[in-house]
Amino acid sequence: MKKLAIIIASLFLCGTMFAQTQTVRAFSHRGGRLEYDENTLSAFEASRDAGYNGFETDIRMTKDGYLIINHDHTLERTTNGTGVLEEKTLKELLALETKGGHRLMTLDELMKFLKTCRQDGLYVEFELKTKPVELYPQERLEEYCDKLYKTVMKNKPEGATYLFTSSDYRGLRYLMSKYGAECLMITNEPINDISISLAKALGIKRIGATTDGTSRKMVEKAHKEGMIVSLWPTHKIEDFVLACYLGADYLCTDIPIETMKTMSEKFPWIKVIY
Repeated sequence: MKKLAIIIASLFLCGTMFAQTQTVRAFSHRGGRLEYDENTLSAFEASRDAGYNGFETDIRMTKDGYLIINHDHTLERTTNGTGVLEEKTLKELLALETKGGHRLMTLDELMKFLKTCRQDGLYVEFELKTKPVELYPQERLEEYCDKLYKTVMKNKPEGATYLFTSSDYRGLRYLMSKYGAECLMITNEPINDISISLAKALGIKRIGATTDGTSRKMVEKAHKEGMIVSLWPTHKIEDFVLACYLGADYLCTDIPIETMKTMSEKFPWIKVIY
């Protein structure tokens, strides 16, 4: 809290500047993984009902070729199951419960949920979870990418931004090459010369990088290169505010409800689009 107080005091001194220049788009990471049962329908509905129209999620493929929402390739952390998700059938996975007592979602169910959101301005990041890479050799990777792209894009409303994101650049290359898909490169690096150069080499204009180690100067450099900057993680309010100060265009938040409340009450000069 002391850190947050210092940030608040500092930014009040430049509140006029922020009021004139600072706008950031916030979106709910896995539906708000630190406030809700991550990547479940109840989590996404709670974020939507609070006013969010931006979401991030993770997609894997079952043994029998269905797309399902889950972050990890193993089941122990989030469900009452065990073993590797990709080695289970859809029927086996839908028989499980999450630690919060919910069922896993299929991609088709997520797309139905998105139809209940405001269609104009809807923002969604679909993260390709294709690691460990041995679970997705090239042929299976291409099958996965084809199914993902076709399912997502046939349901994309006009005026929405749907992005394919990953730290496994094989899938991004394939989607861009075959479909001209709009992609975001995820890196564990901050915004720096390395991450900017990598994005340029991949032909990608959007970077999802870590807040830690990112400077305002490097964000400005990325912008001059024509890139759009998304920063993560935002586990705490002070992380979110810092990322705003650094000049990020997009921010995922694990605490969507707390973020919305605190930003409106304590940082009204920062325009946050939810």
